[in-house]
Amino acid sequence: MGHDAIETKATQGRTRDMTQRHVVGLCRFSYPAVGGFQRMHDSTEEREAYLYAPTRMAQRFAHFEALTLPSVAAQSDPDFSFVVLIGDSLPAPYLDRLRDITADIPQVRLFSLPPRRARRAAQHAIVAELARLGADRESIQFRLDDDDAVAVDFVERCRALADRSEALRDGVRCFGIEFPRGLTVSLSPGGVLAEELTASFWACGMAMVIRAGDDKTIMNFPHHKMHHTVPMLVEPRPEMFIRAKHDDNDSGKHYRTGELRPLTDDQRKRLKWRFALDEDRIRRIFSAAAASPGKA
Repeated sequence: MGHDAIETKATQGRTRDMTQRHVVGLCRFSYPAVGGFQRMHDSTEEREAYLYAPTRMAQRFAHFEALTLPSVAAQSDPDFSFVVLIGDSLPAPYLDRLRDITADIPQVRLFSLPPRRARRAAQHAIVAELARLGADRESIQFRLDDDDAVAVDFVERCRALADRSEALRDGVRCFGIEFPRGLTVSLSPGGVLAEELTASFWACGMAMVIRAGDDKTIMNFPHHKMHHTVPMLVEPRPEMFIRAKHDDNDSGKHYRTGELRPLTDDQRKRLKWRFALDEDRIRRIFSAAAASPGKA
């Protein structure tokens, strides 16, 4: 895939209500950014060697397939784009696997770039997708790590809150939405350990409404400081995100949880209907990753 290359899985033939806002999600999948990581490397080559190490990639694919993609595929409002930002150096076996596992999710678009500053690369990917859609309307933007998930009504609720907040947003260029309730989980061949929580200003529980023609994106605003610069609407009631906890969390030293416990029957049901996640499937995916950590 070449410079600035975009792949679409199936957007042709999908009709769009021209009065609706564009909704664009951004996910960086092992993108070798210049900066933007807690773990530092002396060169791009060192960063790529770290990111593309077989054991690490097995873990990233397992989380992406078990958490992120099911929640994206199951959205109750399917009219959105989910841009997966990858490096143009991503080894061919991993690129082929990404294509395979996203082939049946029409919202997913793979976007390839050479190494750039992390935020600039992400902004570029969002702006390019908005330009493709026709940047003539207000947009709703969100970001999601490749090991996290959102509730199946995330897009629908963001649209509804954008509709209901019109009066509040009069004259405002950018407006934040936060869903602070969710779960933190640890996934393994043994299943899911979880903790329910309320967390402030986590990226996986946020979105931003941005006026048409504005050059800002959600990636212009550090998620933990968004409330310092833009008005925010907080909706605390539904569980809206899942954040994974594992050894490869880039922000691991700052990401502390309480005690993670095996799922209760109620939690297991809620994971299924709120996030389209199945514990048996998660066990199978992580068992396969543990058995063949070097397989692309």
